[in-house]
Amino acid sequence: MDINRFKHQHVDILSGIAALRKLAHQGISEHAVDIAHELKALSTIITTHLAIEDRILYPSLRRSGNASMALMAQDYQDDMKGIANAFINFARRWSNATQLSRDPEKFRDEANTVLRDVHARMVRENREFYPAIEAL
Repeated sequence: MDINRFKHQHVDILSGIAALRKLAHQGISEHAVDIAHELKALSTIITTHLAIEDRILYPSLRRSGNASMALMAQDYQDDMKGIANAFINFARRWSNATQLSRDPEKFRDEANTVLRDVHARMVRENREFYPAIEAL
């Protein structure tokens, strides 16, 4: 199975997280418009990535005939639901520059949790899941 598209999306997601971190370190209120813009772009990439995984990747792996891969795919999909829901709610709440300016520390606290979880998941997929898929 060719998973290059997923790998490229991971690069884009990790780059988006890095850009958000950089902007937040430079000042949330001062860069609220840029943060909101970057968060919307990241949300688009993540939403697309999740949809493709759910519709194509996970189902094809469950039908692969490899029981351990089928189980791994199901575990990864189940695990992602909580991370995805947290990110989607976070993105909805904070993709508005006015909201970011009103409560920059709350944004920072939530971003530290949600984006850390998304980042950790991407790294885990890159390190464990994708190599397992490629080994099939």
